[in-house]
Parts: sequence; structure tokens; C-alpha cells
Amino acid sequence: MNFASSDLRVKPLRTLPRALPLAALFLVPPCLIATSAQAATSRPVATANTASATQPDRSSAYYHYALAHLYEDLAVNAGRSDYATQAIEEYKLALNADPTSLFLQDGLADLYFKVGRIREAVSAAQEQINRNPNDFAAHALLGKVYLRSLGDMQGQQSAQMLQLAITEYEKLVELKPADIENHLLLGQLYSFNHDSAKAEAQFQAAQKIDSSSEEVVLNIARLYSEQGDLARAAQALAAVPETDRTARMELALAGTYDQLHKNKEAIAAYRRAIELDGDDLDASRGLAAALLNDNQLDESLKVYTSIVAQEPQDAQSQIHIAEIQRRQGHYEAALETIRKARPLAQDSVELIYNEALTDDALGRYDDSAAILLKLVQDSTHPDGKYTEQEKSNRGIFLDRLGNVYREQNKTAEAVATYRLLLDLGGDYTRSGYQGMVDAYRDNHQWAEATNIAAEAAQALAKDHSIQLMYAGQLADTGKLEQGLALARAQLAPAPGVPEDRDVYLALAQIYTRVKQFPQAAEQLDKAATLSLQPDQTLYVEFLRGALYDREKLYVQAEAEFRKALTIDPQNATVLNYLGYMFADRGVNLPEALSLVQKAVELDPQNGAYLDSLGWVYFKSGQYALAEESLRKALDRISSDPTIHDHLGEVYAKTGRLKLAVTQWQRSLDEYAHSLPADADPEDVAKVQHKLDTARVKLAVVKSEPAKADPAKAGHNQ
Repeated sequence: MNFASSDLRVKPLRTLPRALPLAALFLVPPCLIATSAQAATSRPVATANTASATQPDRSSAYYHYALAHLYEDLAVNAGRSDYATQAIEEYKLALNADPTSLFLQDGLADLYFKVGRIREAVSAAQEQINRNPNDFAAHALLGKVYLRSLGDMQGQQSAQMLQLAITEYEKLVELKPADIENHLLLGQLYSFNHDSAKAEAQFQAAQKIDSSSEEVVLNIARLYSEQGDLARAAQALAAVPETDRTARMELALAGTYDQLHKNKEAIAAYRRAIELDGDDLDASRGLAAALLNDNQLDESLKVYTSIVAQEPQDAQSQIHIAEIQRRQGHYEAALETIRKARPLAQDSVELIYNEALTDDALGRYDDSAAILLKLVQDSTHPDGKYTEQEKSNRGIFLDRLGNVYREQNKTAEAVATYRLLLDLGGDYTRSGYQGMVDAYRDNHQWAEATNIAAEAAQALAKDHSIQLMYAGQLADTGKLEQGLALARAQLAPAPGVPEDRDVYLALAQIYTRVKQFPQAAEQLDKAATLSLQPDQTLYVEFLRGALYDREKLYVQAEAEFRKALTIDPQNATVLNYLGYMFADRGVNLPEALSLVQKAVELDPQNGAYLDSLGWVYFKSGQYALAEESLRKALDRISSDPTIHDHLGEVYAKTGRLKLAVTQWQRSLDEYAHSLPADADPEDVAKVQHKLDTARVKLAVVKSEPAKADPAKAGHNQ
């Protein structure tokens, strides 16, 4: 009969023969093997008096250890408590035969641990340590016990268990300083205990042993990430040569770059991870998301499509496909993808939200508002208490619903929606006040906008951004000096601190709007000295370009905009402004079209960008495309006098004077209700002249006898 361990797992024996063949005595340590062949085949009698008081009976110890090991194997693999009891008894008999054997003592303690008799395991291990303070196996067992117990305890007990685990692993590292695993475990325990310096020391010690170890590098990077030092985490991972990096290292590096918003670097790392492990769909999902974040919509769509082909039940990837289709302007396709994904994720808030965004993009404002209102209602807690994630979701729903109401010119509903944000506190309160002010400004309700800004300034007296918003509102409504004084009051007592940058920018914009250009330039220069990050420099250059444009210094304006695009070629605001500036002057029209088309691609529903696109088309003689874009722009911003003026130009150019007159009259009406800073007298005069000229032409046509050619009758409609 063969008693190999694999046979025992298949068909456990209820009883064991009194004598075992040699083949059954596997994994027996050399220290227990008897010195004679006879000892290996004999059947010693297991009694408490077997061992001599002075001389251990190694053959008897060897026999009982073999039985203990067999029973232990049966107990662990079959889950039989009776086998566990028999294994323990055999260990005790083996120890009777050889009481000083550290191997047997450690083995019994380890058996207690394996079969869940933790208290006895701890007791046995501690007895071992009392006898031999440097017993590595006993310390390792205690370390494992305390480590496993950490997850089962809370509060003070958990803290005590953590300290016990740390003590044991400190001893293990002392006993075996070249053991990487124990350095890593001790480092993780220090990290859990918020002792970053000691954790880092252990990880660095492990790194000295093996600098390319995957676990070492990943633990170091994880520690830096937990400390909030993402740049250092990325540096630790990138320090490993590419040829030595594993798929897990590349995936961790890509994820770190994601958090640092370094899309290009993240994409490259995800691609390397996929090359190393092509079956890892998580790496493919990360790559697709990074491509999406980098606005590489076509490439992202390819990857997501491939993922869904491999895993058709991946609803999240289908949701992202719908998002890409929406952002590409393929709205009906996006809705179809959403319908396909719905059975897979019926309760997905993200899926429902994307449907609302798509309806909004299609101009189905009522449908979009209904979906968003339902999301708001479902996310409402009667007690007003929300987790941070719940606040985030609710804040997104309320903000988007407010925007849809503004697109519908439902100012009262928009204001009521934004006011709900105030209850969420923190940044949501600031967003709520800003939304209310913008809603009133959209509808040219300047007094109401000022009242809300004043309420916000009082409620958030220490919030500089709110105070600056109120300052701008005061300046816009004729209280220039009061607005400037409030803005300057936000400057820090010590000059030149980074927080002053926002104040200088606000002052620059106020001065620009009231055409005090030298003062605006002075404030921008001050802001520039405090702009330390590329995105901060970009914004200063954008505002300086806008300032030069207002001064009609177009060469200088173009130079500033191009500097900004060097920093971020995908900045839609800069792309749009430069393209519109070219179109308005009728220069560089091919480049103007490319610039504005890119801006619209980045933000397809932005009314200002759609107006710019329509104006470029008009200047290029593409009147049908111009009309289409301008109509879409008015759907988004119906109160903008410039868009009405542009659409009037299209109608006039295509012989529809009556429609042109309607648009120019609407433009003048909107100018009449606009702020002084937004109603340049020169622009108003131009529209008035076009309106007067068109009316004269219509009067002449009306006074002429009817023409015989009916084909021309519709040209003046």
C-alpha cells in the first residue's frame, strides 16, 4: 500500500497501520533521522518513559513526528478535527522522546496555528521564546498570529495587536537581516502605524538586498503615494530600467501618472504593461481611460471596443463608448450604446447620467431635465447627511440640472436648483452661489445677480474667490471703485504671496472690462511673477492676449495666444479665441477654421465655440454651414447679441432680409439689456446701421411693382 500524500488527500484513511513503510515518512528533518537502519523500521513503544532523562530517543521521536506529520496533512486538507487532535498527540509523544528538539517544539506551535487553536499556538511559541529568545520560527509564528488577528479587531485592541506584530517582525529582521519578505512586512506594519520614516527605512533596506525586486519597488511607490508624494512614487517606479520592469510595475507607474494628470506618460506605461501581459484587461481599461483623458477619442474608442468584444458583459466600457460617441457628436449612436448597456447595469447612475447628457446635446432639454431631476430626487437624504461620495454625485447632478434649466431660459428653476448646492457645504456652497449669479446674468437680471453675490460674500466672508466674484459684479454694475477696493482688500498683508495671484488676475479683468488697459497690464505683470506652474502661466498669457485684442494690438495678441498653445495645444478656450480673432478680421481663415473646429471637438456643446465656428464659415462663404452652427449656438445662448448679429449677416447674405431684420433687432434688444462692458458703442452702432439699411431695402422692395418672376419672390423672406 502506498501512503504518499497525494493518495491520502484523495481518500483519507480512518485508521492508520501500526507500522508504516519508509515511503510514508516524508519531509522528515535530518536531525530526527535515527543513526541506525534498524531505528527506521522498528516500532517503538510510545510511553512517557520512553526517553532517557539524559539521552533523547531520536528513533522514537522520528517515528512519532512522521505520524504527526501525516495526521497534520490529513487535518489541514480534509478539515478533520479528529486528525488534528491525533497530530497534536503524536507531536507530544515525539517531544517526550526528544524534549529539547526546537524543530518539534516549533512544529507543534505551528500546528496549533494551522488548525485554529491560536491561544495554544501563542502559548507554545512564547514558551519557545522563553527557552530560546532567538528562536526564529517561534517569532515568525507569533508574527503571523498577530498579523492575521489585525483584521479581526478594532480600536484599542487593534492598536495593541499592531504593536505586538511590529515587535515580532522587528525581531525577525534582527535575526535574519537578509530576508526581504520580513523587511517588507515590517515596512507595511510601520506604514499602517503611520510611521512613514521607519516604513521607508525598511523598504530601502529591502531594496539594498534586491534593487529590482517587484514587491520592493511596488511597496516603496505605494508608501510615497500614501504620503501624497505622487511624483516621488512615479520616480521610484521609473528608476527601474524599462527592460527590468514587470507588468505590475508598469501598471502601477501608469496609475500614478494618471493621478498626476500626465496622460502621455500614462498611455506609454499602459502600452508597455499590455506588451508584457496582453491578457490583462485592467491594463487595457487603463489605457482606454488615459486615451480618453488625453482627448484621443478615436484611439480610446478602438481600445474600449476591443475590450467589449472580449468581455461583452463589461457595462462600464460600454458606458465609456457612449461617452466618446457623444463627445464626437454621434448622439444617436451614443443613445443606442446606452440602450445596449442598460440591461447590464440597470442601476448604474453613470449610465443614466450619460443619457441625460446625450439628450441635452440633442437639444432634448425636457428629457434631459427629467432624468437629472430624478437623479437629484433619488440622491436626496431627508436628514441632509451625505458621505463625501454622495455629496460629489449630488453636486454633479444639481450643477448639470441647473445648466439645463439655464439653456431653457428657466432662470427661476435654475436658481432654485443651484441653491440646493448650498446645503452640501464647502466648495459646493461656492459653486451654488456662482451658479445663481450666472443664471441671473444670463437673463440680464443684474440687480438679482448683485444681490446673490452680496449674500454669498456675507455668508462666505473668508472665501477670497467669492469676494472677488462680488467685486467683479460691483464693478460691472457701475460701482467700479467699490469693486476695486473689495478686490484689493483680498491681498495678503505680506506682498507677493502666492494667494495674491488670483487677486491680481481679478483686478486685471476688471480693468480690461472698463478699458483701463495700462492698469490691467500692470496687474497681469504682477500675476505673472507668481505663476509658477505651466497652467498658471498659460492663463496669464491668455488674459494678456485678450487684453491686446481689446486694444486692437492683434500681432501682440496672436503672439500671446500662441505662447499659451505651446503650453497646452488642447486648450479649447485659447483655440477658440485665436480662431475667432482671425475670423473677425477675415485673415488666416483656413487656420481659423482648424482652430475653432478643434475647440468645438473638445467641447461640442459650448455656445460660444459654435458661434465662432459659424462666423468662420460665414467669412469663408460657407453660408449653409454657418447658419447651422449659429442656430445651434443660439439654442445654447439665446441672449447673446453677437450671435443674433452673426445670424442676421447670414440671412442678409442669402437674401432673406426679413429674417435678418428680426435677428438684428433682437441683437439690439439684447445689447440694450447688457452690461456697459459688454455693449461696445461701436458694435451697437454697426448693428443699428445694418438694421436701418435692411429696412430701407425692404421698403424699396415693397414699394416696387410685383415682379413676374415668382422664383425671386422668396429672397426677401
